[in-house]
Amino acid sequence: MSFDTPFAVAAARNARPILGVVEHELAGCAEVLEIGSGTAQQAVVFASEMPWLQWQTSDLAEYHDAIRAQLANAELSNVAPPLLLDVLNADPVPDRYDAVYASNTAHIMSQDAVESMFDYVGKTLKAGGLFILYGPFRLDGEFTTESNAAFDGNLRAQDPSMGLRDLEVLDGLAAGSGLRRRRMFAMPSNNFLLIWAKETV
Repeated sequence: MSFDTPFAVAAARNARPILGVVEHELAGCAEVLEIGSGTAQQAVVFASEMPWLQWQTSDLAEYHDAIRAQLANAELSNVAPPLLLDVLNADPVPDRYDAVYASNTAHIMSQDAVESMFDYVGKTLKAGGLFILYGPFRLDGEFTTESNAAFDGNLRAQDPSMGLRDLEVLDGLAAGSGLRRRRMFAMPSNNFLLIWAKETV
């Protein structure tokens, strides 16, 4: 049975370039939590191409029908139905996941939510686990392109709490949650893929 599923152009466009990086980063992982699965298009691509992973989707309640429809059509045994997850009030299971992935989330969250996300990730990752964050960011407080500056302006016009985040600020939040950045990849469309690892004691 086929279900109608929403389609996000950006998610479809970005999935394969991101896969080219994360399939190597996640080679030693078993369980991954995705924060903000949205349409679940990337979850389906990643789970189908990385069958060794158990991929856990999550999002706010209003996105669950779309995620469930996407997963029903994909019929993949290694991607799980969405968890109800709001980073502002989420209760993490300590040392639960080998990796956490989030795409195009930080710039549409409030700063409080971004801080809560890092706190949550730091608690729910296993020692040595990875936090992989994709999206547009500012570097040294500067926009990397004029289009990103315009995008930031559009976001803030919709909601002043949204906007592109500074890499250095994110690194500070990561450090406060026991994470240290290991790698950074330049991606298409002026985006970056950032990878932090939870430090081992």
